[in-house]
Amino acid sequence: MSHKRLTALAVAALGTVFGMTAQVGLRSDSIDALARQAWQSAQAPLFADTGAMSLTRTVGVEDAAAGVSLEKAMPYAAAETLNPFDELPRHCKNPSPYALPYSLTGTSHDWRRLWINTGVLTGAFVGTLLVLECLPEDATSWNRAELQDVPLFKRWKRHVFDKGCEWDHDKFIFNYVLHPYAGAVYFMGARSVGFNFYQSLLYCTLISNVGWEFGIEAFMERPSYQDLFITPLVGSAIGEGFYMLKRHLVDNNYELAGSRLLGDIVAFLIDPVNEVIGIFDHNPARVVARAKAWDARHGQRAQVSFNAGLQGLSLRVVF
Repeated sequence: MSHKRLTALAVAALGTVFGMTAQVGLRSDSIDALARQAWQSAQAPLFADTGAMSLTRTVGVEDAAAGVSLEKAMPYAAAETLNPFDELPRHCKNPSPYALPYSLTGTSHDWRRLWINTGVLTGAFVGTLLVLECLPEDATSWNRAELQDVPLFKRWKRHVFDKGCEWDHDKFIFNYVLHPYAGAVYFMGARSVGFNFYQSLLYCTLISNVGWEFGIEAFMERPSYQDLFITPLVGSAIGEGFYMLKRHLVDNNYELAGSRLLGDIVAFLIDPVNEVIGIFDHNPARVVARAKAWDARHGQRAQVSFNAGLQGLSLRVVF
């Protein structure tokens, strides 16, 4: 074979290497540079630049009269090779905290989802208020006669500014079971979307005290001293436990004690806001769970092989 033909063949083969790399392996246009750096810093090879796919392709080179032609073999089934991270929409600029190492202070903010969670919680507050109003008077200690006689905003002003906080006498299950659980749910609303422990504690405090105690509930009764502290503080402590439990679920593809159903139920109980919204929008935690399961099945980083089919010419690229 002439020197020119051999040079043309080498150039064509190298062009195929780079073309295949751009076409097959990286899909870098779908992953923001900051997110990819975060994946790499977390030592998550599946999500690194060169770890987006795991497959082998073979390129055959034929010496035809018209010149050099390259024939690419078909890849494996897309369901087995596509990085599940590509399921996330383009607005997900930062990786899910469930793909990063556990940290009390590390952040990977998803502000869009935080605002959605806040809107959902606000709607839930209004719904909860309606439910509580249907309960017997002794369940909440609300004065039904006052509620009917005093206009809504005048009532709120009286409770917040005129009378102020009080030590309430609600039932034990409300003050010391449901309120801490609600605080944990508020906490997870921020923790699961990339806010660290202290930021999530602040978010929980604002949602609990401003949104509920001095907000929605103040239309019905005076703010409670116990709730101002128990809901955000105890709730955040429980919430961090919920967060660690959910990390365990994500690491095991939402299975708990070998049961996917049990894992889904627990995930809903410990993080209902993100799990429900994830049904309609997107759920980064479940994407990461599938990605980790995918990575465990394949057990290796992306690999692309090329065999030129000519004696003495073999190219193999391992990422």
